[in-house]
Order: sequence, then C-alpha cells, then structure tokens
Amino acid sequence: MAVKKDPERRSAERRAAPKAAPKSTPKPASFNTTARPDISADELRKLISEAAYYRAKQRGFQPGHELDDWVQAEAEVTRRLNGPGR
Repeated sequence: MAVKKDPERRSAERRAAPKAAPKSTPKPASFNTTARPDISADELRKLISEAAYYRAKQRGFQPGHELDDWVQAEAEVTRRLNGPGR
C-alpha cells in the first residue's frame, strides 16, 4: 500500500525561507574608497606601508615624521591606483 503525502506538508516544503543577504565587508575608514575595487584592503595597506618606508629611508629614518610619511604615501598610492583617467 502506498503512503500518501500530506498536501499541506508539500506546500510548506516548497516555500523555502528567504535567503539572507550576503554580508558585505566594511571598508577601512582610513582608505580612499575611490581606489580600484580589485585591490584588497591588505594589499592597499602593504602598498602604502612600502611607500612610507621608502619616504622614511630617503629622510634617513629621522624620528617624528612617521605620520607625515604615511599620509603622503597614502595619497601617492591612491593617486597611482586611480591613474590619469580617473
């Protein structure tokens, strides 16, 4: 003898719960949001830190200019990533 399925149960199975919206990763506040979207925050941070290092090296690593080096490096990297046409 075949077992009959309950029609209410079938319609409930068809009604799936709505899918949750994908969680978006917040962008770091200190980075310019107009930079290329194909570069991750970690890659951007690495580029900026390298540029800041070379600025400090050019100064002879004199202390007290770390923030200036970082801000100038951030502007430089953002400008390079955005390119001339942006």
